[in-house]
Amino acid sequence: MAHPILHAKSSAKKFGGKWEDYIHLHNWLDETKGWYGHSFHRMWRHHSEGIFEMEQRFGPEFKNSDGKTVYTRYVGEQHVREDCDGYRPTAREWFLIVENKQRPVWATKTQKLEFED
Repeated sequence: MAHPILHAKSSAKKFGGKWEDYIHLHNWLDETKGWYGHSFHRMWRHHSEGIFEMEQRFGPEFKNSDGKTVYTRYVGEQHVREDCDGYRPTAREWFLIVENKQRPVWATKTQKLEFED
């Protein structure tokens, strides 16, 4: 699992600004790790509905430290795709995994994030 700071650095690379501009969003998405210390913590927010919930909570857009407008939804989509092997599932798909006890690759495989500091 990628740390929220790594996701935030990925956001800064993609959208500009500093990683600190994005950390609050990635912390919120990964807050559920404290509820359930397994990759399946993602079932609570790592899906299209969770991304829309994040947008409602933090607003549809914000300005990063470069003064550029960034859409909250795009940051959420980026995070979920990084954690779900390039896929953006729905909440229903997570429930089907629990119900059917089948694990598609996207539910357990993350993308590797690398950065130079």
